[in-house]
Amino acid sequence: MPEAAIQVLDVVKKYGSRVVLDQIRLDVFKGETLVILGGSGSGKSTLLRLMIGNVKPDGGDIVSLGKSIARMNAPELAAYRKNIGVLFQSGALFNSMSVADNVALPLREHTDLPEETIDIMVKIKLELVGLREHAEKMPSELSGGMKKRAGLARAIALDPQILFYDEPSAGLDPVTSAEIDQLIIDLNQKLGVTSVVVTHEMDSAFRIAHRMVLLDRGKFIVSGTPDEMKNSQDALVRQFVYGLTEGPLTARRRGHEYVDDLLGGPG
Repeated sequence: MPEAAIQVLDVVKKYGSRVVLDQIRLDVFKGETLVILGGSGSGKSTLLRLMIGNVKPDGGDIVSLGKSIARMNAPELAAYRKNIGVLFQSGALFNSMSVADNVALPLREHTDLPEETIDIMVKIKLELVGLREHAEKMPSELSGGMKKRAGLARAIALDPQILFYDEPSAGLDPVTSAEIDQLIIDLNQKLGVTSVVVTHEMDSAFRIAHRMVLLDRGKFIVSGTPDEMKNSQDALVRQFVYGLTEGPLTARRRGHEYVDDLLGGPG
């Protein structure tokens, strides 16, 4: 059995009376790329934030790199975050800094390395994502795909053990999306990192995933390899994977939820 980098143990997350995640249990194995799938409101982005440590669960626990995130104090959480990298959906670059300075920022904040060493490391990271020649450009001069690459270079600045990706292909054309996918695959192989990717882009998911997990309305539905997901006989899985217009998801939207909304309660 592969060793788990992250264990999600019966996690519950609520916002007010709304249960966003309901008893979620899954493992992320070291060195794999796990893709978390689900429609809008399924809880996948909330699960990502829990793994990063941005929010705490209301029940259960998440054990990452051998330690409970829920029990970490502020200094422990800061130390944990030095071992992970996050690529946010927008790239989240600082507009007032050049690409090189954006990538250098974690190194300047969290290490005592001399500036000459930081400069070399920045060039190495930018080379890994194909942006070394654009180091002095400002974020406003970059295309959407280049911003994602720059954000990824910053995410790997401290040589993390785990990389988290929030909708890495969102807003990109098909060719650029495929390039980002290939970059995720290359970094997984070259750096040996564990990758967790949240997406609803099925083409991207099937390109990069070792395993996939499907969430629906805050519940764990199924996990499997890309082939297992493609060949699943579960109606909900098949509708999501193949983007079918008929199935449990659309039937649910047309059915009692609409009646409930009109009547203000269960139909």
